[in-house]
Amino acid sequence: MNYHIAPTYQDKADRILDIVTHFESRGKKFDERDRNSLKLFELDGETINIKSFKVPNLINKIAYRYFRTSKARRSFEYGNRLLENDVLTPEPIGYFEERGLFFGRSYYVSKHLSYDLTYRELIRDSEYVGDKNMLSAFAKFTYGLHEKNIHFLDHSPGNTLIVIKDNGYDFYLVDLNRMEFGPMDFKTRMTNFRRLSSIESQVKITADAYAEASGEDASKVFKAMWQEVQDFQKAFHRKKRLKKKLKFWKR
Repeated sequence: MNYHIAPTYQDKADRILDIVTHFESRGKKFDERDRNSLKLFELDGETINIKSFKVPNLINKIAYRYFRTSKARRSFEYGNRLLENDVLTPEPIGYFEERGLFFGRSYYVSKHLSYDLTYRELIRDSEYVGDKNMLSAFAKFTYGLHEKNIHFLDHSPGNTLIVIKDNGYDFYLVDLNRMEFGPMDFKTRMTNFRRLSSIESQVKITADAYAEASGEDASKVFKAMWQEVQDFQKAFHRKKRLKKKLKFWKR
């Protein structure tokens, strides 16, 4: 097992390695998805969060072994880069990689964060749905990312955790393995909102707040942002219909 652990957790390295080695048989399931698995573990009175990335296909087993940086390592490195830029994310602890002739599983370890809601709950299925103050704060948070040349490619409803404070909100990014760094033009910035809310009134609040922060014309921002959302939704539903048809013909 190849691994790297943050300096602040070096004294616990052996125990973290043991936890990762026994990932399948220990821990508490936190989130189970088609591609990856998330579990919680106790370590000296604190809760740590371990994300296990699935074993890649044969081509990627070779690519991740010899040519590409693993998702776990990218998550760790990008997490530290976010913190260096004063962008919040649960504290990165380390990454682990199964390396032999081919690449196997990889694991990203971070400190678990207690949060109030995700962005998903801000747009549906909670008491916070459509909260103008929170949506506006999130838009300005995203503008801050853009100004720091951080392009979070997985800017989607489940990947921002929200902590409510007396004087506002803290936004924490998770699922960090896909990012780009560098200046972004206006279109790229607007495209970054396409996977978030598809509700026009919520997009309008977001666009107005982004325009206020950036100094851009509010109508221009809304028109561009709403177009990106609509284009994404059309493509998403077209793909969904195609999958349904293919599933039908495979019967």
